[in-house]
Parts: sequence; structure tokens; C-alpha cells
Amino acid sequence: MAVLLSSAAPAVAAVRSGAYRRLAPLLATVLLLAVPGGRWNVGGGQVAAADVASVVLVGACGALLLRGEGPRLGRVAVLVLGAPAVAFAVVTVASGDPGGSVPGFVRLLQTFVLVPLAVVVLLRDARDVRAVAWAVVVVALVQGAVGTWQYATGTGASYMGQNVRAVGTFGPQNVMSMATVVAYGLVAALCLALAPAPGASYRWRAVAFGCAGVLAAPLTVSFSRGAWLATAVAVLAVVLLAAFLGGRRMRRVLLAGLGAVVLLGGGAALGSGMVGERLSSIGDVAGTPDQSVIDRYAMWDAALGMWRDEPWTGVGPKGFAGLRDTHASVALSGGSDTAGAGQEFARQELLSPHNMYLLVLSEQGLLGATVLIGAWAALLTAGVARLWRQGIAVGGLLGTGLLVWQLVHFLYGDTGGPTTVLTAVAFGLAARWSAGPVGATERGVRA
Repeated sequence: MAVLLSSAAPAVAAVRSGAYRRLAPLLATVLLLAVPGGRWNVGGGQVAAADVASVVLVGACGALLLRGEGPRLGRVAVLVLGAPAVAFAVVTVASGDPGGSVPGFVRLLQTFVLVPLAVVVLLRDARDVRAVAWAVVVVALVQGAVGTWQYATGTGASYMGQNVRAVGTFGPQNVMSMATVVAYGLVAALCLALAPAPGASYRWRAVAFGCAGVLAAPLTVSFSRGAWLATAVAVLAVVLLAAFLGGRRMRRVLLAGLGAVVLLGGGAALGSGMVGERLSSIGDVAGTPDQSVIDRYAMWDAALGMWRDEPWTGVGPKGFAGLRDTHASVALSGGSDTAGAGQEFARQELLSPHNMYLLVLSEQGLLGATVLIGAWAALLTAGVARLWRQGIAVGGLLGTGLLVWQLVHFLYGDTGGPTTVLTAVAFGLAARWSAGPVGATERGVRA
């Protein structure tokens, strides 16, 4: 609890300060993910409290722009945020059911245009970035604590016949949500430790490293192979960037830390039979895959079939779910069993291919896929290039690390669920660093 309160201090100070009052909607959007609560069905989709806060966030951004108080956006920012919006509109109009595609269009705008734009507009310097990063860490610590308790007490979601899977407050219907939040928090804590504020004591760096280490436990017992792989790649990317951009002492510290992480991770895998079995199953998917992997392959084939039918503009946002059965093979079970974490047994229908790239290709065709994935590639390339020019910066490490995590995770998952809004904030952080406002500064970003 002491670590949690210490971690929350920068975010709380930012809210109380009059100079940072504009950050309140953004911090609320992130922190509300720590609050247990249900979701409401609105217009064919599900809305959570964090989604409502994101509407306020976008409104606050719009108010700043209307008053002329917002920063002047560069051409790169306009391109990577504006071009996807146009593509979303075109594929929605071109779909076989434009009315049914509208909820998907709105969700796409929220995730990849409006919320990222609000983040770009509201964040002004490195102190703002650190406040948001600590908010992400706080949410991850809360959800991770709940998830670890679920694993230790056998009150989590069902996994291999036991209620041990850590899902936090999100429930068994959203088994990936806690893993996503915890992984984001781990990456954010690592970036805060590697790029502390100027003049910050070693205590803050130790707290940040400690938070990253603590979050490794709930991430492990989430049993999410995709989150494990994405986190490993993101952490490696952040560490290598910091090592190349830092001095000799930084490289020694990072190499020692990376070695310790490998040893601890290997020990945890060997110490828990279920964790070790889940880890080894990553390499067995091409041999004798379990039903979840068979379902995933079947849905990937269905997505490719939809793209072949509508190669240029796809079947439209939200179109995959309605056309799944006409394109899927008989190997698809059609649903997954969920239970535990305080909920009764239920059959959850599989309504997406669990691969964002194939989902975009099937629902938006070559037009949407080229524009959207091209924007992501541009953000990553520009972000790494700016880091290379300017050196270690908290905004650069955080934006790049979270973007790498998300792009790797998109190979095994897609948007959806209560953490979609957090994905939008991550893209905003990446856009703010890679294609931020003209003349934006990163005061106090060097380690």
C-alpha cells in the first residue's frame, strides 16, 4: 500500500495543481479502470465508466481547440490521425450494412483518432507524461493485487479445471483485460525508472523498478501467452533503446537487470507447473494445438475469406461477427467456456478473429488496412528516430514501449473490452512523441 500511495503522488499532485487541471479528464479515463463496475449496452456495443470519461476527455480537447488554446499540430500528426478517420468513413459507407457498421465506426474513431488526438493536445511536457504514466502504474497495481489474490485463494477465472486465472475486476468474460492493464503498468514503470525526472532522488527510481518487479507476478498468473510475448518484446525494446542511448554505466545496470529478470522468470515458470505448461504450449501450437488455438486458426481463415470476397473496402466495421459462420470451417467451436471469479458458467461466443491485422483486413479491406497499419508503422519509425536524435526521454521510451507492446499483441488479439480506452491512450502517447505539436518540448526528459 505504501508503494501504491507513493506511486500515486505525481498523478494526484498533477490533478491538484491549477496548471495541470486540464489533465483531470485524461487521468480519470485511466484511473477509472481500477474501479469495479459493470458495462452498459449502448447502440449495439458495451460502454464502461472509462469510456464515459473518454467522452469528457475528447470534449475537453475540443473546448481547448475551439478557444484557440490548443497547440498547433504538425503535418505528420494530422496525417496519422486524420487519414484513418477518412478511411473509417469510406469503408463504413461502402459496407453492405452501413447502419450496422456505425457502432464499429464510432469505436474505431474513439480508439485510433479522437482519444489519441486528445492526448496529443492535452500533454504539454514531460511532467504531464509522467503523471499519466504513474496513473497507468496505479491502475495496474490495483488490478494486479486483485488478480494475485484470486490466484492465491483460488477465486479467479476457471483455468484447467481450477479457479486460478487472474482476471482482476474485469471478470471471466474479459480474461485479457487484466493482463493488458498489468503489462502496460509494467512497461510504464520501467520507462519511469529509466528516465526519471531531473533532480529526482534514487528513491523514485527504486519505487518505479519495484513496481515493475511486483507487476511481473500478476502478469504471470494471468496465463496470457499473448501478453507474455508482447511484454517480453516491449521490455527488450525499451531496455535496448536505453542501453544504446545511455552511457556505459546504464548499459551495465540494464544488462544485470535483464539477466535477473530472465532468471526470475525462468524460476517462476519452473516453480509453477501450470505456468510452465502454459509457457511450453507457445511452441506447440503447430503440433497438437488445443481447442483455443484451433478456434483461432479457424477464425483467421474466416477473416481471410471475408477479405477475398471484399478485397478493397472489406465487409464493414462490426461485419466479422455477422459473417463468421458463413466463412468459418467446421473446426470452429463457436464459443469458449467461462466461469469463476464470482460468476456462473457461461458460454462466450467468439465474435472476432483475435488478430487485429486480420480483423482490419476483413472489415476494412486493403484501403483501411493500408492506411491504419501504415499510420502505426509511421508512428513507430518516427518515434524511434526521434529517440535516436534526442536521447533517453520518458515520453519517447513510454510511447515507443507501449506501441511495440500493442503491435506485437495485435498478432494474438484485437481491440474490445473495457481496456480499449487504455489502448487509445497508449496510441495517443505514441502519437504525442512521434508526431506531437509543432514546437513541443520535452523538459526534463534525460536520465
